[in-house]
Amino acid sequence: MTKRYNREVSGYESMWLVAMFDLPVLTKAERRAATQFRQMLIKRGFMMLQFSVYARYCASEEASTIHRKYVSLALPPKGEVRLIAVTDRQFAKMEVYFGKKRREPEPEPEQILLF
Repeated sequence: MTKRYNREVSGYESMWLVAMFDLPVLTKAERRAATQFRQMLIKRGFMMLQFSVYARYCASEEASTIHRKYVSLALPPKGEVRLIAVTDRQFAKMEVYFGKKRREPEPEPEQILLF
């Protein structure tokens, strides 16, 4: 659990916003647009889970609204993005395998929430 407004945030209230995308990269302009889109995600606090799959921790559904807006505005014209929100508890149950070894999912980031 995280502290927010001097109270604990429930694992059911906090969430991960997952962006899954396909972007064309056949031309130089398309590659540039795809790179700018990925850089925007990183600038907005998303981390890469896999190629074309990025996630960002949000303390609540309301906190994710601004990030959803940035993703929709930055999407290249021929690209496709799917956003899905999962609770922190659901995200923690994710099974991650690297080769034949199992790894733990990414931890909730240590951060100060400013509103």
